[in-house]
Amino acid sequence: MTEQPLLNEIKALIKSSGPMPVWRYMETCLMHPRHGYYVSRDPLGREGDFTTAPEVSQMFGELLGLWSASVWKQMGSPQFLRLIEIGPGRGTMMADALRALRVLPPLYQGLSIHLVEVNPVLRERQSATLSGVRNNIAWHDSIDDVPEGPSIILANEYFDVLPIHQMVKRETGWHERVVEIDPNGKLQFGAAAEPTPRFDVLLPPLVRAAPVGAVFEWRPDTEIMKLATRVRDQDGAALVIDYGHLRSDAGDTFQAIARHSFTDPLKAPGQADLTAHVDFQALARAAEDVGARVHGPVTQGDFLKRVGIDTRAAALMQKATPEVATDISVALKRLTDTGRGGMGAMFKVLGISEPRLTGLAGLSDLDRAGGRS
Repeated sequence: MTEQPLLNEIKALIKSSGPMPVWRYMETCLMHPRHGYYVSRDPLGREGDFTTAPEVSQMFGELLGLWSASVWKQMGSPQFLRLIEIGPGRGTMMADALRALRVLPPLYQGLSIHLVEVNPVLRERQSATLSGVRNNIAWHDSIDDVPEGPSIILANEYFDVLPIHQMVKRETGWHERVVEIDPNGKLQFGAAAEPTPRFDVLLPPLVRAAPVGAVFEWRPDTEIMKLATRVRDQDGAALVIDYGHLRSDAGDTFQAIARHSFTDPLKAPGQADLTAHVDFQALARAAEDVGARVHGPVTQGDFLKRVGIDTRAAALMQKATPEVATDISVALKRLTDTGRGGMGAMFKVLGISEPRLTGLAGLSDLDRAGGRS
């Protein structure tokens, strides 16, 4: 049987300190300094556990590069710009974005690249992927460490791995969901004995009306507020792309993925990717609360079509062999399709900017979830 040092450590913590809240379990599994999933491996691609949009096709990163160029122009074409990516994977998206930006020398020559990445394995991959880039590239553990200045921030599949709190509705109120040890010595879900006082006061009406037994997930606003405050104060915009829902609602979306398949999140701590859907209404509300302007959210399929993915695909296919043209067509479908296996409807795109930028390419203030005003 495979050794599971993190499982043993989690059990020891539960025995000494009591049941572990889901948020702490998720944080421990992903970020444990020795055995955490995101500090010890390259999880991407066919050989890994999942595939992200930049790995599906070069078109994704190229279009985000061109989107960044359009925002730069709206910002008044500042001489120097920080292009920041949070959770940059293997560096594929940044490499594709920079290739597209080379057609604009005034922008390209004033760019400094900042990658927010804690995984040393992925930092090495990013360095190799971007080895031909002449721009100044710096790595950071947190966006707090990125020097000030006008910025465009890209965050693709970043928020889904931030730890979630799960609350379970009981007759007595909302109780924090926890991980505990069952009589057979295995991990299982439970709930705190006492309800969280006055938890329902700030809940959206839709969630407050959920039936007994319902699960509600929430994340602290810290990360989104950092992005929103930065672009509000220092000029620029952020683009958040992730899978999730347009409006806050009850539902258990906590899941584990290993080798491209779903698995039990309690089965092998530190050896599977743990994620949960992103609540885009909550992100938008938090960004607006600090005075940033919100654009969208819209579905990934709509966003990519608005910024020209069909035209880009046609141009690539024109120069390609029949086999490669087929691959491009398949990738286009996967990125934009709303059916099974497609990312077009499941993934959403949210823009956040300083208030002066009244519209961003591919996003519209009219497209907000539920018509928020």
